[in-house]
Amino acid sequence: MAKVPTYDAMMNPLLQTVKDLGGSGTIEEIENRVAELMDLSPEQLEILQDPKRPGRTKVQYRLAWARTYLRRYGVLENSARGIWAVTSAGRRTDHLDEKEVVRIVKEQLDREKAEAPEDDGSGIQPQETWRDQLMAVLLELESSAFERLIQRILRESGFVQVEVTGRTGDGGIDGKGILRLGGLLGFHVIFQAKRYTGSVSPSQVRDFRGAMVGRADKGLFITTGTFTKDAAREAIRDGAPPIDLIDGDQLVDKLKELSLGVDTQAVQAEKVTVDAEWFSSL
Repeated sequence: MAKVPTYDAMMNPLLQTVKDLGGSGTIEEIENRVAELMDLSPEQLEILQDPKRPGRTKVQYRLAWARTYLRRYGVLENSARGIWAVTSAGRRTDHLDEKEVVRIVKEQLDREKAEAPEDDGSGIQPQETWRDQLMAVLLELESSAFERLIQRILRESGFVQVEVTGRTGDGGIDGKGILRLGGLLGFHVIFQAKRYTGSVSPSQVRDFRGAMVGRADKGLFITTGTFTKDAAREAIRDGAPPIDLIDGDQLVDKLKELSLGVDTQAVQAEKVTVDAEWFSSL
């Protein structure tokens, strides 16, 4: 079994990746670039964090830890929209001493626990712990309920005439809809919704494409699991009808964005200040 690098070993590649992306990036962009920079194998990228609660890989989980540590250390920041960016301190940092980062962040945690004795002692957690809870709920849904959820997501996202058609022997097609753009253009889309506990393979993407050819302008493959790197390449292969992929992390993000079964509450009053130094350091 291939070993996955520890979260602290990912810190420097993580910081370098965000810089290479122009100073900011989505979680998906960052994960893909870090995997390339660290030359992680398909086998490493497909190892699940918890086979009993699938949906997140070990690489994704450890990168979440690395992001959280670097945010606390002050070289990364993240917005409410899930975009991660380099801070002014991060731009001045060429190389991190991983042990020093861990030491300083753990000292912060020790102080916080001393100031809050009622804390349960669990310490730092990746910011995305709610994702695991939501994923567990999704995996418990009946197939028909999951398809209705995908139908609702598409309607909330601007699709019309969304139908769930899931029939056996139909190449894995679960439904269809029309995406309206500006009230003028319409793209016919066929989708597959797969409650899956592992990684979708390129052959599954090819099978789906074979079923959609001649029936839609685009394909949409949604899964609670992940896609292998080869599957992602297959989805955008030159000369083949394009297929958009939505993995488990993107799915829970969309549910949060649309407030479907997810309630986001502010815990303190909002105070808005302008940081001129941040703009001058771009």
